[in-house]
Amino acid sequence: MEEVFLPQTYARGVPYELFARLRRESPVCWVEEPEVGPWKAGPGYWAVFRHQDVKHVLRTPEDFSSHLGATQIRDPDTAQDLEFVRQMMLNRDPPEHSRLRGIVAGAFTPRAVRKLEEQIRARAASLFSAGECDFVEVVAELPVWTLAHVMGVPPQDRGLLHDWASRVIGYQDEEYAGLETARGLSDIGRRALALRPRLEPGMNPRSRAALRDMYGYAHELAGHPLDEESVMAAMLRGGLTEEEFENMFFLFAVAGNETLRNAIPGGLLTLLDHGIALTPEQVPAAVEEMLRFWPPVMDFRRTATRELTLGGQDIARGDKVVVYHASANRDPEVFSDPDRFDPARRPNDHVSFGFGPHFCLGAHLARTQMRAVFTELLAWSVEPAGDPVRLTSNFQNGLKHLPVRLAAIGSSAAPPAGPSAAPRPSR
Repeated sequence: MEEVFLPQTYARGVPYELFARLRRESPVCWVEEPEVGPWKAGPGYWAVFRHQDVKHVLRTPEDFSSHLGATQIRDPDTAQDLEFVRQMMLNRDPPEHSRLRGIVAGAFTPRAVRKLEEQIRARAASLFSAGECDFVEVVAELPVWTLAHVMGVPPQDRGLLHDWASRVIGYQDEEYAGLETARGLSDIGRRALALRPRLEPGMNPRSRAALRDMYGYAHELAGHPLDEESVMAAMLRGGLTEEEFENMFFLFAVAGNETLRNAIPGGLLTLLDHGIALTPEQVPAAVEEMLRFWPPVMDFRRTATRELTLGGQDIARGDKVVVYHASANRDPEVFSDPDRFDPARRPNDHVSFGFGPHFCLGAHLARTQMRAVFTELLAWSVEPAGDPVRLTSNFQNGLKHLPVRLAAIGSSAAPPAGPSAAPRPSR
């Protein structure tokens, strides 16, 4: 069953047929963690595939802890690394998770997001021009701009956020792990770049040592004047420890960026695969269906706090338990005809933003950006201009490249109808 774990599996596509079989036959099953390149073998884990079981795990932190072993499949390399990452909001259980979340929650309320909507729509409208482009590269600018604005990061340093996210999320993919796109940096950014460590083979790119440049940047930025409504200002007012501050910066710099960098291109590819042209009225429901059909995050890890039974399996205290959002989103017990993309699907109880106390803090902001992009795309004809290239990752459901051809609808260069000249095979 190691196929479920191996990053190379997902470079070919999410194994939905395998997930479907496991939901029927082994909804909770043991998965081995073999050695992958320079990365050591792990102890293995319980994989959870059914929608109801995934929700149960996510809503019961008293049984399935985010804190004990953190939330990535791969274990931190040392006890010191584990203790550090445990200070991240994502890796806390209530009540400590609630305390940290409360410090920054004000920046992500519907009211706060509404203040940004007009600017987000304007940024989305500025993304596209006629001709061929790599859609992944083009749309990556929007979440990075939004994130920098919310955090209080100077505009010229947005490229650093892009590169840090690539290094952390794409460490299993050779192309992403080495990305260096940041240009025209501020003085703070240039000094941070000089701190970037050389990653030795097998070094965990999520470790504190490997991200010395990012943490150095965070501390220096904290010493400069900040917008009082920014996340950085809220963090400084919140009484965080040094470790909590660094981990909070990490969380926003990566999670607030990479999720949309995967979800928006994945949503467009889904439309192209199915030959679907949306109407304005369909966009909100279609965005939810894109999130279900192409979940940007495929799985998250918890650790059992006691001996218990789940899906007919006896789980020991301390065992890893990994929930597969990508499988839960195709569960036929919850979604009729789950392998069909239905832009008008209602209800749509997907778990792409999680569930329970760790439901994604930035979900409303993410939805706002997705709706802005796909509303803007209504004015464009979009055709494939080459083969998509997937990210090699057993965590993020990403595209590295999506070549497309854009033409403004109504221009002489535009094809007669639809987002695609012909439907592509479904993935």
